[in-house]
Amino acid sequence: MRKPLIVLLVVVLVLLYASLFVVQEGQRGIVMRFGKVLRDGENKPLVYAPGLHFKIPFLESVKSLDARIQTMDNQADRFVTKEKKDLIVDSYIKWRISDFSRYYLATGGGDVSQAEVLLKRKFSDRLRSEIGRLDVKDIVTDSRGRLTTDVRDALNTGTSGKDDEVATPAADDAIASVAARVERETTGDAPKVNPNSMAALGIQVVDVRIKQINLPTEVSDAIYNRMRAEREAVARSQRSQGQEEAEKLRAGADYEVTRTLAEAQRTALITRGEGDAEAAKLFADAFSQDPDFYAFIRSLRAYDNSFQSSQDVMVLSPDSDFFRFMKSPSNATR
Repeated sequence: MRKPLIVLLVVVLVLLYASLFVVQEGQRGIVMRFGKVLRDGENKPLVYAPGLHFKIPFLESVKSLDARIQTMDNQADRFVTKEKKDLIVDSYIKWRISDFSRYYLATGGGDVSQAEVLLKRKFSDRLRSEIGRLDVKDIVTDSRGRLTTDVRDALNTGTSGKDDEVATPAADDAIASVAARVERETTGDAPKVNPNSMAALGIQVVDVRIKQINLPTEVSDAIYNRMRAEREAVARSQRSQGQEEAEKLRAGADYEVTRTLAEAQRTALITRGEGDAEAAKLFADAFSQDPDFYAFIRSLRAYDNSFQSSQDVMVLSPDSDFFRFMKSPSNATR
């Protein structure tokens, strides 16, 4: 008796456990029965908020959708500005699900990759069109914030067809076809949304940001080469000016040296001449007082200069006046 009760209790607990499911905070749940989504009176998928819910065990399963803000990084791509200049733009998008039932139908069962493909296509086309309206200066200055705001608003509200200055027909057609399929699968009154906006997919773009803007490699190399050539030209100009100033300073220094030496030499010659004149005057004054003594001194100097070595030989007549002071006083007076 007790054993069947235990088995029955276990079966009841298993069924109760299998019939309960919990939707975590930050998520939404969609229940599928035999692979088909449970829908409400307007044929929209039933969306379960966070909390504890019931389902038919073994017949129904739960699909969880992330309700948090998600980040989609875009691969750096080449864009052309109004000036026909190429830029490499690296960006990312913050987005979240705004309408879970519409999102589930539009993405084929809540496939995040399919949603990001459509979002990336729309974003790329819109950003390309917006950048094509601006020049490089506007993109890298204060207009950069306005650019991202315009792109975000355009993604959320969509384009207005032919009246839009930057329409993106390729991406709009892809989103519009998905939105049309969603409308066909639902009935009843529903808020009208622009079929060219991300709201048609149940997505809201929270923010758009540009991480980095670079020039293409070939353009960067050309700019760097031009900058290098300009710097080298400035360096050569500065170097030539420096050499010119150095030559001027060197020439001025050489001139000062030459002038100083010439003046010093002229002063030395003048001083030497004045000294020689003074010495000659002193000698003349001294020797004029005794001419005989002067003649004697000059002869002694001549003898000293003539006989520098013991091997010196002079052939002169004994009666020559050169040796008159070497003769005896009696002969010297003759």
